[in-house]
Amino acid sequence: MKQSLQLRTSQHLALTPQLQQSIRLLQLSTLELHQELEQLLTDNPLLERLDDPLDHSLRLLSDGAISQQAPVGDAPPEGPPGDAPAPEGDAYEGPAADTESTTAEADVDWSDAGRSKAPDDEDARPQLEAHHCTLREHLMEQMRVTVLEMRDRALVELIIDALDENGYLEESLEDIHARLPEELDVEIEELQTALSMLQSFDPMGVGARNAAECLALQIKRLPCVPMVTRRMALAIVENHLTWFAQRDFNKLKKALLCDDEDLREAQAVIRQCNPHPGAAFASDVSDYVVPDVIVKKSRNGWQVSLNNDVMPRLRVNAMYANLLKQGKGEGAMGAQLQEAKWLIKNMRQRFDTILRVAQAIVERQKNFFSHGAVAMRPLVLREIADTLGLHESTISRVTTQKYMLTPHGMFELKYFFGSHVATEAGGEASSTAIRALIVQLTGAEDPKNPLSDSKIADMLGEQGMVIARRTVAKYREALKIPPVSLRKSL
Repeated sequence: MKQSLQLRTSQHLALTPQLQQSIRLLQLSTLELHQELEQLLTDNPLLERLDDPLDHSLRLLSDGAISQQAPVGDAPPEGPPGDAPAPEGDAYEGPAADTESTTAEADVDWSDAGRSKAPDDEDARPQLEAHHCTLREHLMEQMRVTVLEMRDRALVELIIDALDENGYLEESLEDIHARLPEELDVEIEELQTALSMLQSFDPMGVGARNAAECLALQIKRLPCVPMVTRRMALAIVENHLTWFAQRDFNKLKKALLCDDEDLREAQAVIRQCNPHPGAAFASDVSDYVVPDVIVKKSRNGWQVSLNNDVMPRLRVNAMYANLLKQGKGEGAMGAQLQEAKWLIKNMRQRFDTILRVAQAIVERQKNFFSHGAVAMRPLVLREIADTLGLHESTISRVTTQKYMLTPHGMFELKYFFGSHVATEAGGEASSTAIRALIVQLTGAEDPKNPLSDSKIADMLGEQGMVIARRTVAKYREALKIPPVSLRKSL
């Protein structure tokens, strides 16, 4: 075969850096977007943010005095006023931006920045977050007050360090005794005494080795409980806790030789107990979701608007733009200027796309906003993509980790998409609406005779929804609704 050189022309799709950035910004959540933006602001000096939360903060001088001047970085650019503004379209300030927001911070009134506040003023002194007390700190404080002997304190502290986050002692006393040095001459009875001291501390049930012991410790210390009821509750948690968890009341009544009223009273006592006494001292922080779009009712129907609080206001730095315009900038600054313009344009395109998709969703789910989840209609990504002239992957990126605030609560945009179930009339029902109906049916059922999955399927069939029992079971488990045996009560 003879080698030769040939020139051919062909067309192919290429992801430009601008398109790659647009796709990446579109799939980011609000938190991830602001983190990405902070990094870009650090790397590109030509890009600045108008809604920086630190812009209006007080500045302290080296001697501790309060600065009465605006920050130096916000000083107006040099040169004639006509040369200052950046090219049109190089700023993204959100729909609520006005011309006054682009002025330098020198126009801000700093006259009362150092004025003293009255003691009654709400912001007279900084509000500091209270120290979070851990379970170990809480128990150690009680030990210092109640346990006097240093040897006993050391053994109680040893057991406290062996507790898990729920307050349980998962390691046996024999294992703890085995890993102690022999020269300490600690007997197993001393560890048992130290454990008894710990189990008398607050919260009730701490130091238990299993769920039965935890509940029993609490039942013994509950006030105002009749002796007969207390004994029956202790017998249940110590000997028949599995039957109680499975709600097998017939076996419990036969084993305890009691009637429904006695068992109901013992059940009420057990429900006052906390099976996880140490969970109240956990340091879990709640995650808060900020909506990207807001839906409100108006005279013309449901109106969709972007949340201005999550929309960053960006612009190109006027001083650097003037330097480049006068030909004083270098090649690197020219590239950074182009990157800043791309970012501003992609940021505007991101929020415009989110708004268009949200409007299309609200248009198709009007019944949901008027009547709730039971009126949700089936919706797939392709339907929104065909309407807006976008690809399904774009709709998937837009609806992932983007949230909508509605009169019915906060929902992810993906919540409004769901598969369909056929109806007897030949129509379709959304799986979300079926889940809402299952919640309504189980919420209104008789606790003494709860509805089985087959009964729920039959009741849905009476409303024209053809659904199998296994599908009902799958939806019920997804909703974290217990099975019929665990929903039964006396």
